[in-house]
Amino acid sequence: MTMPVPPASRARATLAALLCAALASVAAPLVTAPAPAVAGIDSRTLGARYDSAASRITFRVHSSAATRMTVNLYAVPTGTQENASYLLTRDTVGTFSVTVDVAALRSAGITGTVYYGYRAWGPNWPYRTGWTKGSSVGFVADVDATGNRFNPNKLLLDPYAREISHDPLRPGMTSSTVYASGPTHRNVDSGPHAAKGVVLPTATPAFGTKPGRALKDDLVYEVHLRGLTRNDPSVPAAYRGTYRGAGMKAAYLASLGVTAVEFLPLQETQNDTNDVDPTGTTGDNYWGYMTLNYFAPDRRYAYDRSPGGPTREFQQMVKAFHDAGIKVLLDVVYNHTGEGGVYSSGGSNVYDIVSWRGLDNPTYYSLTADRQSSWDNTGVGGNYNTYNPVAQDLIVDSLAYWKNTLGVDGFRHDLASVLGNTCQHGCFSYSRTDPNTALNRITREMPPRSGGGGTGVDWIAEPWALGAGTYQVGNFPAGWSEWNGQYRDTLRRDQNKLGVAPVTPGQLADRFAGSSDLYGDDGRRPWHSVNFMVAHDGFTLADLYACNSKNNNQAWPYGPSDGGSDDNISWDHGGIAADQRRAARNGHAFLMLSAGTPMVTGGDEVLRGIRCNNNPYNLDSSANWLGWSPTAEQSTFRTFASRLAAFRHAHPALRPASFYSAADTNGNGLAQLAWFTPAGISPDGAYWGNANNHALGWRIDGTEFGDPAPAIYVGYNGWSGDVNFTLPSPGAGKNWYRVTDTATWAEGANQVAVPGSETLLGGQGTNYLLRGHSLLLLIAR
Repeated sequence: MTMPVPPASRARATLAALLCAALASVAAPLVTAPAPAVAGIDSRTLGARYDSAASRITFRVHSSAATRMTVNLYAVPTGTQENASYLLTRDTVGTFSVTVDVAALRSAGITGTVYYGYRAWGPNWPYRTGWTKGSSVGFVADVDATGNRFNPNKLLLDPYAREISHDPLRPGMTSSTVYASGPTHRNVDSGPHAAKGVVLPTATPAFGTKPGRALKDDLVYEVHLRGLTRNDPSVPAAYRGTYRGAGMKAAYLASLGVTAVEFLPLQETQNDTNDVDPTGTTGDNYWGYMTLNYFAPDRRYAYDRSPGGPTREFQQMVKAFHDAGIKVLLDVVYNHTGEGGVYSSGGSNVYDIVSWRGLDNPTYYSLTADRQSSWDNTGVGGNYNTYNPVAQDLIVDSLAYWKNTLGVDGFRHDLASVLGNTCQHGCFSYSRTDPNTALNRITREMPPRSGGGGTGVDWIAEPWALGAGTYQVGNFPAGWSEWNGQYRDTLRRDQNKLGVAPVTPGQLADRFAGSSDLYGDDGRRPWHSVNFMVAHDGFTLADLYACNSKNNNQAWPYGPSDGGSDDNISWDHGGIAADQRRAARNGHAFLMLSAGTPMVTGGDEVLRGIRCNNNPYNLDSSANWLGWSPTAEQSTFRTFASRLAAFRHAHPALRPASFYSAADTNGNGLAQLAWFTPAGISPDGAYWGNANNHALGWRIDGTEFGDPAPAIYVGYNGWSGDVNFTLPSPGAGKNWYRVTDTATWAEGANQVAVPGSETLLGGQGTNYLLRGHSLLLLIAR
């Protein structure tokens, strides 16, 4: 089984996190069957909510083991003590609540926005009358035998807050020890510094009409929201890097053929400190895979950062894309949180207490069998406890909020195999079929979009992590599409490791035809394979063919970045720029001509490179933002990419709803899909299995799909030398016409022919000399 380029290289895995995983792996497994998942979205009505008259606010928060809970209310988010504090009442299922009159808050000095946080006591730190903020009264232990980590000195962010006031770390307050447990820091009061929830009126859905397009008909464009416009002179300076600015690029993305924009994480993450050192990367978090809150749109990406502004502006951005017919997909991280892992190795038991950990540590996090440490088999600090019904509620309620209130059309789940875990503490065990996993509950309560389009959600999994049992490509439940890492690796090896890593024609055919070997055995379809050559994690398309190895230890703005895979399956093509561009054309053509759902990465349309840095998770810099002053060669590639995308959209034969058949179902003498050797004959078993054969052709009968072209032919020469292709039948009375040849001789503005201007080649038996490392695309008419 081919392993993927490791995704968890997005942020440095500390030695402590790795040690924690190693210790957990030898602990005795403890499998606890949870109660049935709570049916229904938002059934616990958690969070802070105004009543219909906006005269009262009800605060509701869950904790299975807390013995006391207060809510602290503030007029301003930092630098002061609370204006008021209220004791919450616990019900029989562990929900704490209190209702507060707004008039009373006004009397307490909170005359505008209401900011709030919780303080919690429990078995490891029971309440005692003499306790005051910053004291140790009542303290028993930082953690007890069941994993509780209550600490009333730490103000806790509500997991259900709709917006948050600021990040835990920010300019002027960059020491995380304020939030730490342990003997040195447990008595430090975090209240004046901690991020607070913002009480907002209930948001009204205002995101336009959602596109109902089937995923098979989409072209996904993965991009960082800030990076999309931060460097774009066509966007007013104040809006660059914001939701508002991103919405202004809808027409541009549509011109590329993009039908779905997939943003890297937009839920609140620790990034307020990114600009503390304007030319350094220490502590910076650009990608955003350390989530602080699962409901709040990140304020850093809002032009209007006033309370409620990020929510409104996000909705307006979604509407702008919807008005252009473009879906909005969101990269989400429910496998771990921004609360992080253990501070250091060597037996340390010091953890930050910011939100979930201080409210209900063993409910929200997977722990080791002894409940003393985080269970971490992903290398990112500790797994979220996705098999716990309460923790699942948070996932489901959050997704429903982004879908129903903020207008998101689909979600790509980071390290999604964690969502299939069936073990809460002391082990990891993935299951595709267990109905109580988060994976299956998500699709049960928010059904996926059907293969024919319409309502529903596009669910996409990153089907791997670093730990044992987490690589699950091809093994997700019905309704889930997957990033197909085997597609990427097979085609990269064929392009970049010829003669070093064997790739057979049969393996190529599997990937080009939709990977039925991965998705055809469980009722899924070609479009469940999200095909990609590159993603944010790793090299850009340009660097894939211009770099032999990573070069992450560069000076600002191209680095330094740590981590990153050492196995990129890349090649610099001898440093010959024309050959690098030809390889990039092939890589892009693979995506546009393969069955499945293609995904490209922002800037690939102009061959954006970042000088071989393959892990720029911390580079909030001009080098990592998209550029908007393309060279002539970059503009030529953009034309190539956009015309091939238009070709894909115009030809439904390239977007099959089911796997291709080898049968001639309409009696016209052509199989729905037929494979050919360069000699124009059907490959036999020996040809299919011989890794020394580097050329393959295939013909699709367009009449089977209502395609305007009676037939489409693709010839691929992966060999370094020229190969003569004998063309098969285009159908009775038809001829072949050339749409594109990716070879260097054809490079130029019209390398992909405008419809109607294709070059006539001839009929069956016509010979075509295809240059080395090139691809040919023909249509019949």
